[in-house]
Amino acid sequence: QVQLVESGGGLVQAGGSLRLSCAASGRTYGNYGVGWFRQVPGKEREPVAAISWSGGTAYYAQSVSGRFTISRDNAKNTVYLQMNSLKPEDTAVYYCAAKYYSGSYSYIPLQEYTYWGQGTQVTVSS
Repeated sequence: QVQLVESGGGLVQAGGSLRLSCAASGRTYGNYGVGWFRQVPGKEREPVAAISWSGGTAYYAQSVSGRFTISRDNAKNTVYLQMNSLKPEDTAVYYCAAKYYSGSYSYIPLQEYTYWGQGTQVTVSS
């Protein structure tokens, strides 16, 4: 079992920045990909960014590309989401998720993630 805990959310003005963290604990050996997702009430959870175990491959939603950066520190079992130039439409609960994989990394769809955190609220005021 892997436990994921998100932190770093909060209230920020439009144009500001936040850095979210996703800390993994438990049986964290092996290669696992991590994704960040977000959800607003009444809407489906949507992908934001994802990263391979090595950190060498990352994916971004078009809506955040160029503003958000995903990275990881495997020594700390932590994945980060640096969010810059935040917009009110970025307001959501942000979740991280993890899935172990073997072989080469490829994009992992939302429904295939095994472990999920509880989420952290990000609110961007206009």
